[in-house]
Amino acid sequence: MKKSSLWISTAAALVAAAVLAGCGRTSYFDGRTLPPSKLVNRVMIAIQNPSVFTKGQLEIVDAYYDERSAYNGTPAYFEVGSFGGALPVTIQSMPEEQRGAVYSSGDGSLSLVNYQTETTGGITASGLSGASSSIFITRSLNWVFAANQSSHVFTVANASTGASVYLSLPGVYRVSTNPGGTMALAFVENSNYAYYPRQLSTAQSFAYSAGPGSWPKAAVDCEPQSGPTWCLFQMQSPDSIDSTGNYYGAPLVFDHPVKALYSADGSTAYVLNCGPECGGSASSISYLPISPLLFAQSLQSGLLPCNSSPCSNSATSAIKKILVPGGASNGLVNTSTMYVVGQKPQVVSGQTYYGGNLSIVNLNTLAVTSTTQIADGQPGAMTRMIEGDDNTLWIAMTGCTNGLRSATGLSVGCLTMYNTSSNKVTMIEPYIGDATGIAAVTGLHKLYAAEGGQVYIYSTVNGTSLNNQFVTVTGTAYDVAYMDAITDANNTVY
Repeated sequence: MKKSSLWISTAAALVAAAVLAGCGRTSYFDGRTLPPSKLVNRVMIAIQNPSVFTKGQLEIVDAYYDERSAYNGTPAYFEVGSFGGALPVTIQSMPEEQRGAVYSSGDGSLSLVNYQTETTGGITASGLSGASSSIFITRSLNWVFAANQSSHVFTVANASTGASVYLSLPGVYRVSTNPGGTMALAFVENSNYAYYPRQLSTAQSFAYSAGPGSWPKAAVDCEPQSGPTWCLFQMQSPDSIDSTGNYYGAPLVFDHPVKALYSADGSTAYVLNCGPECGGSASSISYLPISPLLFAQSLQSGLLPCNSSPCSNSATSAIKKILVPGGASNGLVNTSTMYVVGQKPQVVSGQTYYGGNLSIVNLNTLAVTSTTQIADGQPGAMTRMIEGDDNTLWIAMTGCTNGLRSATGLSVGCLTMYNTSSNKVTMIEPYIGDATGIAAVTGLHKLYAAEGGQVYIYSTVNGTSLNNQFVTVTGTAYDVAYMDAITDANNTVY
């Protein structure tokens, strides 16, 4: 960018700030308060090892002018105050609530960022059991659910009281929560089963306090055992009713499930069966009623897997499935359409490689309508998906240099831009490193990405790379989030 253009941009930024902050106006849209930085289009960057003195930092850049410093150079950068996490890896962004939750793998902390004050206030979720391989906080900020794989426990933490319950589940490694924050699901690595927590009433707590023999038959653990407040249930068919009044029966059988998505009306959970890329047989989507899975006291209703009686799982076909041959390790729901990504095994010269695929699923007809090849990725690894301006869907992968595209001489990159209107891949960005974070700066036709440890910017109009000179950071950029998005859907975690 030319120096004269930079001064024009910064002058415009100063005028905009004066218009907003001057004359007593301190809000800019949706009743949101103008933050201390006076920036109204902010992207937060999770940075690892920004200096020899700290292992983590949350920096804020102006996504309108694509600058990290103030118009006059002071301050040289904006940051979230009081953040103390080590090696931040994920940002669960909730712009409607003006909050974000940043998980740091270096110390296992979950820090709560206030978007209005641009500080954590030193607030972190307490009661977590070591490192979490997967973690979510509900949008109400009341509950934190975490998979602590090394500790072999599924953690339920009350964010408001600090009380935590550790439910034993060996091998647990993924959790999913619904947007409404009324249910959570847990998945075990290399397993075909799924689990869900349930909060107990006072009467149930008393009744289940005599140890495992007093628990519901479908419960795999209830804690604390002297007076349990939560139980963790395996998903089972309602073949019988036990002495506690709870249904139990044959376990519902999945195929290496890794994640759950949710219908627009909130009535259905779509469980992604990872299949071959996770060591299973066939990738697919299982759909189940949510009503039996609600964790709040006295709100559970319905049956699994079909929400009507009789409803037996004597055969695996009892679980309704949508076959997705291209793989199903991540997905995104937009009203009646689900975009599903995965890695499909293919043999080349006697060796098996995995190729990235995007499948389009019509949730009205419950059928895959099209598939297309996208950037390859590490089989079974976590990926990122987000919708941006100009009918674009962006998909970020890691480990993209070891897949089918490289083996067959095609261009290799970790970031894909897909046009949802034309149903075509319009760009696979040339390889510059693992794509670990993406953020759609909606309304400005941009996408911010953390690739290879640095920040890059792309146009959603045509996928071209935009000037990132003034947003590059010191350290390793690992995730990004658009703090001033209109809805919570502008997030890559759910």
